[in-house]
Amino acid sequence: MPITDYLERNRKLYGNEVALVEVNPEQKETIRMTWKEYSLIQPTTDEPYRREITWQVFDEKANRLANMLLGRGVKRGDKVAILMMNCLEWLPIYFGILKTGAIAVPFNFRYSSEEILYCADLAEVDVLLFGPEFIGRIEAIEEKISKGRLLIYVGENRPTFAESYMELVANCSSEAPLVRIEDEDDGAIYFSSGTTGFPKAILHKHRSLMHSAKVEQMHHGTDRDDCFLCIPPLYHTGAKMHWFGSLIAGSKAVLLRGTKPEYIFEAVSREHCTIVWLLVPWAQDILEALDSGVIKKEDFDLDQWRLMHIGAQPVPPSLIRRWKEYFPHHQYDTNYGLSESIGPGCVHLGVENIHKVGAIGIPGYGWKCKIIDDQGNDVRQGDAGELCVKGPGVMTCYYRNPEATAEVLDGPWLKTGDVAMQDEDGFIFLVDRKKDVIVSGGENLYPVQIEDFIRKNDKVHDVAVIGLPDKRLGEIAGAIISIKEGMECTEEEMNEFCRELPKYKRPRKIIFADVPRNATGKIEKPKLRRMYGEEHLVAFETKNGD
Repeated sequence: MPITDYLERNRKLYGNEVALVEVNPEQKETIRMTWKEYSLIQPTTDEPYRREITWQVFDEKANRLANMLLGRGVKRGDKVAILMMNCLEWLPIYFGILKTGAIAVPFNFRYSSEEILYCADLAEVDVLLFGPEFIGRIEAIEEKISKGRLLIYVGENRPTFAESYMELVANCSSEAPLVRIEDEDDGAIYFSSGTTGFPKAILHKHRSLMHSAKVEQMHHGTDRDDCFLCIPPLYHTGAKMHWFGSLIAGSKAVLLRGTKPEYIFEAVSREHCTIVWLLVPWAQDILEALDSGVIKKEDFDLDQWRLMHIGAQPVPPSLIRRWKEYFPHHQYDTNYGLSESIGPGCVHLGVENIHKVGAIGIPGYGWKCKIIDDQGNDVRQGDAGELCVKGPGVMTCYYRNPEATAEVLDGPWLKTGDVAMQDEDGFIFLVDRKKDVIVSGGENLYPVQIEDFIRKNDKVHDVAVIGLPDKRLGEIAGAIISIKEGMECTEEEMNEFCRELPKYKRPRKIIFADVPRNATGKIEKPKLRRMYGEEHLVAFETKNGD
């Protein structure tokens, strides 16, 4: 069955109950919108901006958009893109697109004008819905992106080059369109992180979307009494697929605009959230705020918070040990996945396996895993190799890129590009990205292992280890280290700390600087290699008179 059936079920069973809440702590003054369905806001001046919709209104909004798109000629297999920040309109628009039989194409809100145009052309987008934050970026490419495309603006003060979402849907039917959707129909295109250049378009069928919902429900047991706090961007598979658990349960979810620790605690407290998915930097920020006394647990109502889970990047075991000191009653889980495997959950730790913190876990619900060498053979247990996954959530292909598709799909198996190993109990540990492995003097260095060690230093806020060019060894390990606010650390002090590492694993270069992360919390290592790789080589050559 398609995922849209759950929305229609929730409308029938829980129509008057709250489905979604949007909270923006940094926007204190209420914005009143002209359309009557957006008058659900309670106007205040001293409280965070807050809106909510019921399951009935959610489904009606999706139906209105679907009927509007169908009336404008959108048909099965067309592509409709979403370029919006997290807001109350995002998910109804996504589901409205699915209800037409068209393919939903979420765009990364960090895309530049050139990237927006590139992705629109690559995915052959027919319609683009965009929010007020992107007017300037769209205007810069308006002449090119508007050719053959319908541009729809979601917000007030419509730019002249786009049509108004509110005006277009205002008089459309709120009844479900008569479009039959099958599991094998194409459902969505997501984009890779673009770590090796421009992003690749990842095509998924409706069965992938449905399976991701089942995975979340099975792993975290979301039920009617739960409330999920969603902070990461909805354009990414991770946030949306975790929210799918709330969709299946018919339970409330909160979209929080802002990642400050006090914002998160306030939202958990006021909205009675029970499940929170965090990225590593946000969890670190919370712990540092608690350590410093900036926030105090007793100032908030947090007793109902039952589950904290993390994904999108390797999780330092030391972080979870510190978290359990503050929240001993919390269940904890980590989720591993890729956009190519419809997001989180193809591997997961499991709340019952906290004794294995440090592992990404075991194959998720409906998934199988194997670890192979460069020749495609299974490695021995305990040896490192490339992690491969198989299951109903594997992508169909990289859209319009058969060469790249052939590189990662081996029949039903997806090669993840991640180096992993399996322990004697069957738990999988992520060693590193295959492309991030540093080959130094013939030895393989795995940056994640070095990063985990350096994070044990109480002065370290964040760290990234990358390969720097070296004429003698080929590469050496360089550590870019961000120190906690108010603390100081010298290169000599850090080198002394790293003496506990085997000599070949010790960073040969220490750089104190910020560690850039993308919107899903992953370290932007290609950016760091561009920033420091050439600089290091020039300095090395100058020093040696080359």
